[in-house]
Amino acid sequence: MESEAFRAMNSDILLMAEAGPGQAAAAFREARAFIEASERRFTRFSEQSELSSLNRGAGEWFHASADLFTVLSESLELFHRTRGLFDPSILPDLQRAGYSRSMDEVRQYGAELQKDGHLRVPRCGFGSMELQPATNSVRLPADMRIDLGGIAKGWIAEQAARIVSRYAEACAVSAGGDMFLIGYPEGQDYWEIGLEDPRDPAQDAATLCAQEGAVATSSVVKRAWKQGEARRHHLIDPRTGEPADTPWLSVTVMAERAVEAETFAKAFLIAGAEEARILSEANPGLSALAIDRSGQVNKLDHEEILNVYR
Repeated sequence: MESEAFRAMNSDILLMAEAGPGQAAAAFREARAFIEASERRFTRFSEQSELSSLNRGAGEWFHASADLFTVLSESLELFHRTRGLFDPSILPDLQRAGYSRSMDEVRQYGAELQKDGHLRVPRCGFGSMELQPATNSVRLPADMRIDLGGIAKGWIAEQAARIVSRYAEACAVSAGGDMFLIGYPEGQDYWEIGLEDPRDPAQDAATLCAQEGAVATSSVVKRAWKQGEARRHHLIDPRTGEPADTPWLSVTVMAERAVEAETFAKAFLIAGAEEARILSEANPGLSALAIDRSGQVNKLDHEEILNVYR
């Protein structure tokens, strides 16, 4: 299988295709161009991005590109399906916790201490966003600023895989914790994917035998930093505005769509054991695994679409 690796979206990107070198090279060029263009559209770390323009125009109707409108529509659907545990409007809380610049910069320079950082300002919930599909128009409440980092990354990975699939029957795109799989490697009827042990990234806690579709992992370990003396991570609990206090170090979800896998991995991790099982029962078709602080792999659902072995 041909592959190409590069850095984008503050993540390691891996493109894979079962195709000849010429076909694979063409597929990878097109997919990489799409990923890099999408990063420029969706990043909150550039004032020139479309997302930043949307945030600056909060309170007014904004004409969105087809891609941005699609991701916003998916986000609103998943906000309701996760009972608000996935909420892009937590951007002010992320910034208050020190995640005010890209993760690569946070790792290099450290997190910023926010003035009055301990104060949470009340605001409208994400469900207050208005959408007009006929014109691709969006209106955020005047006090809302959103971050689409995770769900956009999952959506981009799926679209990039579909681009590669024009050139290869079997292909995959991995973008940080988000992966989308199409077809199967020659001679196999599944993809073998290592499930990283969050306590030791050099080791696998288990191996997934995954079918076509999306696999996404959220972790409180990967995007973590110190803000003063406090340890912080990027998974904000919308109910408190603080990094989630959770028994899990990571949660992995397999779903038909990348946006589902990405958002439910976050929602299950924030929810914790009991609420995650209730949420899983309300959303059949997902398969979820959680790794706790002892390294134990816990199944959070009753689906049989995912096989796991040590």
